[in-house]
Amino acid sequence: MTKLTAVILGGGQGTRLEPLTKFRSKPAVPIAGKFRLIDIPISNCLHSDIKHIFILTQFNTESLHRHITTTYRFDNFSEGYIRLLAAQQTIDSKDWYQGTADAVRKNLFYLRNVDDHIIILSGDHLYRMDYRKFFDHHLLTGADITISVKPIYEHETSGFGILKTSPDGHITSFFEKPKDKKILDEYRVDQALYKNFNVESKDRTHVASMGIYIFNKNVLIDILNSNTMEDFGKEIIPASLKKYNVFTYFFDDYWQDIGNIKSFLEAHLDLTRSVPLFNFYDEQHRFYSRPRFLPAAKIINCHINHSLIADGAILQGSTIEDSIIGIRSYISEDCRIQRSIVMGNERYETIKERQNNDNLGLPNLGIGAHSDIRNSIIDLNVRIGHNVKLINKDGITETFQENYAIRDGIIIVPKGESIPANTVI
Repeated sequence: MTKLTAVILGGGQGTRLEPLTKFRSKPAVPIAGKFRLIDIPISNCLHSDIKHIFILTQFNTESLHRHITTTYRFDNFSEGYIRLLAAQQTIDSKDWYQGTADAVRKNLFYLRNVDDHIIILSGDHLYRMDYRKFFDHHLLTGADITISVKPIYEHETSGFGILKTSPDGHITSFFEKPKDKKILDEYRVDQALYKNFNVESKDRTHVASMGIYIFNKNVLIDILNSNTMEDFGKEIIPASLKKYNVFTYFFDDYWQDIGNIKSFLEAHLDLTRSVPLFNFYDEQHRFYSRPRFLPAAKIINCHINHSLIADGAILQGSTIEDSIIGIRSYISEDCRIQRSIVMGNERYETIKERQNNDNLGLPNLGIGAHSDIRNSIIDLNVRIGHNVKLINKDGITETFQENYAIRDGIIIVPKGESIPANTVI
């Protein structure tokens, strides 16, 4: 077993992903039809032979805790474990987590007897990484802290922490989310650096932190006990450069921070391509999730192109293009769904329940007949009536209404909401 303990940060309030985070934390948000975001770092850990895993949670934790406890179980003869550390009041602290570093600081008591090295991970990134290679590089350089970094173009820099590094990868300077052109010019990378690490330049101009760190445990404890800084990227890393050896680990494969609604939808739409940038079909590195034992999808007289259909879906006489259809989705006849995510349902309705819905004037779970859904995200357990059009007919960029929202021009129907028949949005 890799002598490395993982600490996965369960995310903050997730305001940029609202209303998907209205009832759940970011790592609990469904992705790719049948997974949750938290499945990505946990699966990466298990494939990297990391079986000591702590998950730090705070906001809307119930669904995340339920998913983890019903999905990931080590047997009695394994040394592995996943421990959930929810924010709590203690004698020493009455406050919630104030940032990424503060979250780890408040849980140092539980980390005192773990492995000599700790990898800090985010619970809302989409990527595949063998952390063993990252760890080997950390040991080889003799670093106190190693940051996984990715080459990026200048127009991408405003969303990242960027850094300067010596030819051997030693980090000399760090700047979080720069806006000033002078700073960007100062942090422009010599293209020869990429050659030193066998990375193709592709005319990329800067190096960005991925928010993934390996710390020597004693260094991490020393840093967090010696100050009250709250965030790794904004404060801890820049302040550590003068006192500790901080090195880069170059990663130049697919990596996406699912930080907002636009990036969430775009990452899904890429999965529908013939050859997507990110591959869920790698037999050597499967992503794990809760086994639901659902029947196969049932498809009746449909036209489906460039789409993913998850287990247990029932589709009748509809056209589905460039979309993700999640578990237990029910789509009635003559619907058109384009460039959308339908997350599905947590249960099937019985015939009796559907008859009762008619008596109450309530749409059934799923999407009613003759509906048109475009550029939309339909969360779990949503009821959409007949002849509904979710097309953003007025071209609105952002609004929050009682039973739907629009962000970046994308319509989102939150979990459990209902859209009456004949509605046009």
